[in-house]
Amino acid sequence: MSLWTVVAVLLTLTALFAYINHRLLRLPPSIGVMSVALAFSLGLLVLDSLAVPVDGPLRALVRQVHFDSTLLHGLLGFLLFAGALTVDVPGLRRNGVLVAVLATVGVALSALAVGGGAWWVLRLLGEPLSLGYCLLFGALISPTDPIAVLGLLKRLGVPKDLEMTIAGESLFNDGVGVTLFLLLLPLVGAAPTPSAGGTLWLLAREVLGGIAFGAVAGWGALRLLRGVDEYRVEILITLALVSGGFALANGSGLSAPLATVVAGLIVGHHGRRAMSPLTRHHLDLFWHLVDEILNAVLFVLIGLEVLVTSFHERYLGAMVALVPLVLAARVLSVGLPYALLRRRVVLAPSSFGIMIWGGLRGGLSVAMALSLPAGTERDLLVAVTYGVVVFGLLVQGSTLAWLFRSGAEMPPPTFPGTRSLRKLDRICESLIGRQAQPQKKG
Repeated sequence: MSLWTVVAVLLTLTALFAYINHRLLRLPPSIGVMSVALAFSLGLLVLDSLAVPVDGPLRALVRQVHFDSTLLHGLLGFLLFAGALTVDVPGLRRNGVLVAVLATVGVALSALAVGGGAWWVLRLLGEPLSLGYCLLFGALISPTDPIAVLGLLKRLGVPKDLEMTIAGESLFNDGVGVTLFLLLLPLVGAAPTPSAGGTLWLLAREVLGGIAFGAVAGWGALRLLRGVDEYRVEILITLALVSGGFALANGSGLSAPLATVVAGLIVGHHGRRAMSPLTRHHLDLFWHLVDEILNAVLFVLIGLEVLVTSFHERYLGAMVALVPLVLAARVLSVGLPYALLRRRVVLAPSSFGIMIWGGLRGGLSVAMALSLPAGTERDLLVAVTYGVVVFGLLVQGSTLAWLFRSGAEMPPPTFPGTRSLRKLDRICESLIGRQAQPQKKG
């Protein structure tokens, strides 16, 4: 099929599934569209098992799309920029320390907990994997999905501080998760093993280099935006920033997701002040439509991916067992930073449950799983990843509104040693405060 044929079929299916959801299901758009696409795919598989060959052309189309490269090197940049463009930066700063820790230490904690737990659980189920593959699974399943999370939070009307904390974590932990995934690939022979210095250089280049590149590109675009007052030109500048910046960062070995998020935050926060109300309206409307359309196409692709994913009956036990493991790791990766930084957090205690249950996984996890080397290990991890993602989007996503409106509270857990660390933090703050006080004369 030609590229235009593929795009035409995907857009037609997306419009059809969105119409069905709007008229019949009335679920949140991302969840509803994916549910219809998943039901459509399962229906085709049932017909195929009954010797009715109707899924051949569509299966060929899904294979031609190459979900991992389409998302990682195409849609991801536009979706991240659209999400970052509307973030309230002052609101994000209020819990900036917590967001930074969740997006870095939290991702690493989750990856270790999921990786170690998966290694033990899969051995018990008779599907043993090497520790390297299990840690890779932990790295790819730990980043939360900003594409699904942001849309749900806006519709729920959660408190602004909570919305900005979850949104900030989701926007930044994608880049950190991809970097951690790349660092762990040598464990399964999918990349040459770097030295300790090479590992540190890769980490610094990906994360710090990506942030620095995004800041430079964002400020450069901001200078251009301040020099014109024509919304058509300004929209083109933002499109060039996303497409060109993402491609250049990728080609330079930097974290393109982090670069795109930083550039989006700069343009969204500082650029708006220099825009006329007309330009601001058209820019917001344009990127809102881009976000909605690409979001819908992405979730249709997730639903259709079941047509080309190898699902064996023996994988079902692993899928069922690892879903609660991922949720437990989420409690650890959010609860420990939350407990340590409790005095610096401006969130209500009831927010903790929303942060746990709202940590949805999405297309990025599926894309990283599909990029693993071909083999039985990849087939198992793709199936398990798909199960975790579908459970999160369908079950967690559809019940998040109920959890928020019911006011059900999930108090943050307590961990051994956190009280001592908080006491040490208070002592350090008091000492710094005393030194900062001016000395009295005489």
